[in-house]
Amino acid sequence: MYKFISRKRLWLKTSCCLLLQFSLALPVVAHELGLQLYSVRNQMENDLPNTFSQINKWGLNLVEGGGKLYGLSVDEYRNELIKHNLEVASVDTSYDEIRDNPIAAVYKARFFGSRFATFYWIPHDGKKGFTIEEAKAAVAVMNKAGKLLKQNGITLQYHAHGYEFLPYKNATILDYMLQNVTDAAFQMDVFWMKQGGMDPTALLKKYPGKFLSLHLKDRKKGSKNSLDGKADVEANVVLGSGDVGIASVVAEAKKQGIRYFFLEDESSRVMRQIPQSIEYLKQLEKY
Repeated sequence: MYKFISRKRLWLKTSCCLLLQFSLALPVVAHELGLQLYSVRNQMENDLPNTFSQINKWGLNLVEGGGKLYGLSVDEYRNELIKHNLEVASVDTSYDEIRDNPIAAVYKARFFGSRFATFYWIPHDGKKGFTIEEAKAAVAVMNKAGKLLKQNGITLQYHAHGYEFLPYKNATILDYMLQNVTDAAFQMDVFWMKQGGMDPTALLKKYPGKFLSLHLKDRKKGSKNSLDGKADVEANVVLGSGDVGIASVVAEAKKQGIRYFFLEDESSRVMRQIPQSIEYLKQLEKY
């Protein structure tokens, strides 16, 4: 597993022994890098064990997913994870599940040993767009389910998809959600923030502490924004080569102490691009 620690914090850590006489403890946050398994959905469909082996070769052992078992039983799937030393830090759930049967998300997360349960979409009429009424209902669901999950050691996360940026009271619907969800957290997919016309770094700065994990994805330069949560999957490019501003996002996330970074690449070039994106992140650590 890659653990990213800034040079400044690394210097503080190594210097700590010199300051023990003053009883000064300097905290250092390790930033863990993982993979959203949806990135390799097609590869898992064909050969799941070999795909997990490839993730190992990339130097990763933290993943996010578990929403699809690819023909295996849940025990067989977990055994493959264990065999390949892959930890499911965040397990997939859904809006319907946390609304109607949130204890199922608890059991699922506990089964996989996950810290988070994350859902990725709030059902709405795509033609009419996401409404404030639907957002208010979602906030109530998130707070109620979030309390239950929290009681069981799990943090509920919502992964926004850009359709939440429709205007509301001189701001956006997502602003309303971020300001009113109190018992759950948010996961920022930086691609979708950019796709919705927002600056992901600025949004992190506006709401420190609200986002507990990130999806690191970059977007092809020249791509058009949208407010429907849809985009061309081939617009996913190697980190650092697009228009998201990955270096700025990572710097701000580390400053805030965000621990979990998940690579995601939905393109047909994923097997080539993921290693290049990992190399880009490693190069960021040198500066």
